Amino acid sequence: MQRLLTDKLVEWKSAFQRKPLLVRGVPQCGKTFLLKEFGEEHYENVVYYDFKEDNRLSELFEMNHNPQRLIKDISLLFGNDIKPKSTLIIFDEINYCQNAFNSLGHFSNDAPDYHIIAACSTFETVSPKIDTLTLFPMNFYEFIMAQNQKLALHLKENSFKDDSLKTFGTQLEEYFRDFQITGGMPEVVKCWIESGSIEEVERLQSRIISGIENDFSKIAPISMFPKLRAIWEAIPVQLSKENRKFIFSRVKKSWRSKDLEDALYILIRTGLVYKVSHIDKPDFPLYAFANQNHFKLYMCDTGLLRRTAKIPASVILDTSKNFMDIKGAIVENIVCNELKRIYEDDIYYWSAENPGRAEVEFIIRDGSDIIPIVAKAGTVSRTRSLLQYAVKFNPKKSVLTSPDKDKKDVLPLYAFWNLKEWLSLQ
Repeated sequence: MQRLLTDKLVEWKSAFQRKPLLVRGVPQCGKTFLLKEFGEEHYENVVYYDFKEDNRLSELFEMNHNPQRLIKDISLLFGNDIKPKSTLIIFDEINYCQNAFNSLGHFSNDAPDYHIIAACSTFETVSPKIDTLTLFPMNFYEFIMAQNQKLALHLKENSFKDDSLKTFGTQLEEYFRDFQITGGMPEVVKCWIESGSIEEVERLQSRIISGIENDFSKIAPISMFPKLRAIWEAIPVQLSKENRKFIFSRVKKSWRSKDLEDALYILIRTGLVYKVSHIDKPDFPLYAFANQNHFKLYMCDTGLLRRTAKIPASVILDTSKNFMDIKGAIVENIVCNELKRIYEDDIYYWSAENPGRAEVEFIIRDGSDIIPIVAKAGTVSRTRSLLQYAVKFNPKKSVLTSPDKDKKDVLPLYAFWNLKEWLSLQ
């Protein structure tokens, strides 16, 4: 399955001042498959090492830090022929060996001709001597690409240049409903394409969720496991409420915010959870006007959100106005995921001072513009929230995204992946 990040990997390979690359991404998002496939297509040789599975690797990095010596020792230990420039070296799960992680900077200085890509499942700050990219679960465009490459490429070039969104609207609506069920974990998407079985998809999603929860013990002390799991399972429950604000006391009555903040930080650091803080005023710098105590939480993948909440696929397939709170939460999660992929920046939301009167689901910075984004699961021409926001702050651009496909000022949900292009035409 083709991934959008491949183009950036190609750019990295040909960069004049190329540095070792760290590819970050949550478990099961396809890092290993993508890097191996990239190596096979663009290098004469690929060598792959997994720090999670082979302790001998970590021992080598404990003994010395000289890049040339390390390459020699690795070659001898594993019987690989590693050549500068023509061999791609993949260090998978490098977060399991801090010494190896630290060594990437030494390779940048002392062995720049070796092409090294490391992969990890944490989102910690890294050295400026290392290039970084983030692989997210598949977005809706990649989901279409996996099933209908010709249509996907056509939409990439013509989404807003002709009537393509209307012409293929029915097909795209069906794909989008499927995407709300499957989400973007590559193995799940592959299962759906090959089997067309919701039961198989949900069985696989449950297995991925169990794996993620089992890994909690590897990213934090075992004593924190109950808190991590409790927050993880509470996210879809609280998102399905009319007021989607996350409230710590609803996780467990005996736990207060100070009891759970450290666990939440870990989930955010691993990229499994996105925090969207409330903002009082949309001005620069955005973080200066954020209230970090009022926030919403979204999951990194909408399919996992749906499965964790045990929302039946029939709810998504229901085209009536039933279950709108649940459908709204799923739509918001998809939009949030896409915004993280496009901007890789903090996201905020805004609400009027009087509760329940007006709320803009997402506030993002796009260059010098601060843009309000309202996402709706039902058809709509305008929203009171966006109108109130416009009166108060007079934004240059704003976005209303919904299932509508024939309204000039509405960006169809199934075209939200192309938000940057749409904004350039506003």
